[in-house]
Amino acid sequence: MRIKAVNLSRSFQVGSSKIAAVRAVNLEIADPKLIAIVGPSGSGKSTLLNLIGLNDYPTSGQLLINDADASLLSSRERRRIRNTRMGFVFQTFNLFPTLNALENVELPMSLAKRPQSEQSERALNLLERVGLAHRNNHRPKQLSMGEMQRVAVARALANKPEIIIADEPTGELDSNTAKEIISLFQDINREDKTAVLVATHDEKIVDAADKVHIIQDGQLKTSH
Repeated sequence: MRIKAVNLSRSFQVGSSKIAAVRAVNLEIADPKLIAIVGPSGSGKSTLLNLIGLNDYPTSGQLLINDADASLLSSRERRRIRNTRMGFVFQTFNLFPTLNALENVELPMSLAKRPQSEQSERALNLLERVGLAHRNNHRPKQLSMGEMQRVAVARALANKPEIIIADEPTGELDSNTAKEIISLFQDINREDKTAVLVATHDEKIVDAADKVHIIQDGQLKTSH
């Protein structure tokens, strides 16, 4: 999947003020690389990820998915792309507290209406991949923060996405657990040929990234 932002901008009205969260961003994701978006809090990282992940619409500019203007896609098609071609990992894990680890990983496959037998088998395989097959019946409150994030990574992989979008995925984790999550992302990137786009403050992710973009005041300033 080729994703291209062309002069992508997003503003918000706050009272009588208009806040430009993302300003004329140009960015292309065409290869399966590990890409870091780095910048201070409030710089526009999360807003940019929400636009790329089809969770929001730009105020101006375009987001192209395989050369198709994403703003012209129906809500149903946007949901389908998010669920079947993208995977998401969040700082706060976003696991369903009433579901166990296996059920949390199965959920995206259930939404994609995959056969139940296929859901269970793949979910268990993914939990094994992240080292948590033995915790498949545990609910989030019974897991450590690192284990919850591993479940979240497994869930992001459920429908074999072409890109994983991760917003501060190590923000709640200790240093050693953060290293384990970064290693997982590197393995996914190399073995599955899946692009990984990460918004982060974590220098360990920056060091591991193939490409780094710096965002400041909503603008991509430099990259290397």
